[in-house]
Amino acid sequence: MAASRSETQAILETLAQMYPDARCALHHSTPFELLVATVLSAQCTDARVNIVTARIFPRYNRPEHFAALTVDEIGEMIRDCGLWHSKAKNIQALSRLLLERYGGEVPATREELMALPGVGRKTANVVLSNAFGVPAIAVDTHVFRVANRLGLATAKTPEETEQQLMRRIPREYWSQAHHWLIYHGRQVCHARNPRCSECPLLPYCRFGRAEQKKAGKPARTGEKVGAGKAAGRTRRPARARAQAAEEV
Repeated sequence: MAASRSETQAILETLAQMYPDARCALHHSTPFELLVATVLSAQCTDARVNIVTARIFPRYNRPEHFAALTVDEIGEMIRDCGLWHSKAKNIQALSRLLLERYGGEVPATREELMALPGVGRKTANVVLSNAFGVPAIAVDTHVFRVANRLGLATAKTPEETEQQLMRRIPREYWSQAHHWLIYHGRQVCHARNPRCSECPLLPYCRFGRAEQKKAGKPARTGEKVGAGKAAGRTRRPARARAQAAEEV
């Protein structure tokens, strides 16, 4: 069952308090570096990608650099990211396409990004949101799991999850909500052994309450989790509070 409008608002307010500093975990200084890092992150942890890009980016950080390398040369640099051969092939191909079609610059539309080799909707949304400030919700495994457990989505695929989240979350919070959900998935709402009894979102989470019931535990919030205090009534994010004040 999907969360109600009031539950959705309470969930977002609580997440905002828990993770006020949530941001993209992939280290980058340019849109191209973020694009490469996001391609590398497929079925690989962000922490591992950051280790690999810390070795690569000081020397190779522009499309012309990767376009001049062979697939095997790129592969040797990224081998510990997994799926290295297909990723190397895609990085070489997208680099050459950026040079041929966009003068070496990363395009800032979803359609153009998704036309690049190895770039799907999730990768395009990550780049749009974090490199260009375009509101977007990239649905990775964390976002998919947490959103559906909380009832922010009731979907069977990442694409359906994204569409439902965009309908239920105000557009101005899409990008930040993406980070909040990722942080929550990494810190609390794990795929295995989620910390439901300690989660401030337990009052709104049907999955969590069901888990507590199965374990014979009372469905209540436990200790504070995350960076912000989230118990009892929650406050709206600063921008929402300011908008509400202007409307009075």
